[in-house]
Amino acid sequence: MVNGLGGSPDDWKFAAEQLVKRFPDKVVVHRSQCNTAKRTYDGVDRMGERLADEVRSLVEKRRGVIKISFVAHSLGGLIARYAIGILYAPETVSDNSLDELGPKGRIAGLEPINFITSATPHLGSRGNKQLPFLFGLSLLERTAVETAHLIIGRTGRHLFLTDRDDGKLPLLVRMAEDQDDIKFISALRAFKRRVAYANASFDHIVGWRTASLRCPHELPKQLTHPYNGKYPNIANVENVDLDNCEKLENAVVARTDDVEEKITRGLTQVPWERVDVKIKKCRLKYNAHNTIQVRKYFWNSDGADVIIHMIDNFLV
Repeated sequence: MVNGLGGSPDDWKFAAEQLVKRFPDKVVVHRSQCNTAKRTYDGVDRMGERLADEVRSLVEKRRGVIKISFVAHSLGGLIARYAIGILYAPETVSDNSLDELGPKGRIAGLEPINFITSATPHLGSRGNKQLPFLFGLSLLERTAVETAHLIIGRTGRHLFLTDRDDGKLPLLVRMAEDQDDIKFISALRAFKRRVAYANASFDHIVGWRTASLRCPHELPKQLTHPYNGKYPNIANVENVDLDNCEKLENAVVARTDDVEEKITRGLTQVPWERVDVKIKKCRLKYNAHNTIQVRKYFWNSDGADVIIHMIDNFLV
């Protein structure tokens, strides 16, 4: 379990406890400790490398573990995506390692199962209401782009797509494709399922579109809360199959060369489950970014059904 910007292992305390209660003899839950507080300002790449090292160390100590899943909140989703690219190794192609997505692979030598992100800015945070507390005002969005690195260091450059190390494309753009040295998409493809939980409203840190990996026209016009009983805050569940991925890729190619849509096209080469969350009642209603994770139970307990939904659908 991977925390977000300025976070700590405690942020996943409630969810970790629920996972252990549900699967007491089947899972070992580890809350990442390598990227906390100001260390989350160091950049997605450096944090991803630290997380990869932490995973390798954990696997070495837990010799009986045979499968691996990642559950990440906010910036943690980008860190986890970088780390799995480092940890990925292809399997020898055989009849047993092929499915509709092609050859599978291993993550840190283990079978990859769930890759789950919650309110993660997959497309970055610049413009287009990707950082909602700026209210979509172009002046504020431009100012944020120009000053983010002064506040949150290299991480700010990565989130706002202003990094151009050695003349390369921004890191988040490169992370939407396999690179020569790091196979970002092959690593995602290796997981049995990929899930993106996204706040449709009241998240002022991460916009709905960037968290749900959608183009603007794909955002649902109406959310009906299909699970009013058990999951009152789950407003929509969408499974994207391979046909939809191909149609989206073709549509995006034909429509624009916008960098955010390039990232969308790259990441949706593999199918994702999209889960839209709309917090109905909340003691701190405008704190949906933390409530979706139940970061602090006293303040964010209204999001507990989102965690239960995640666990009910968790593959072991």
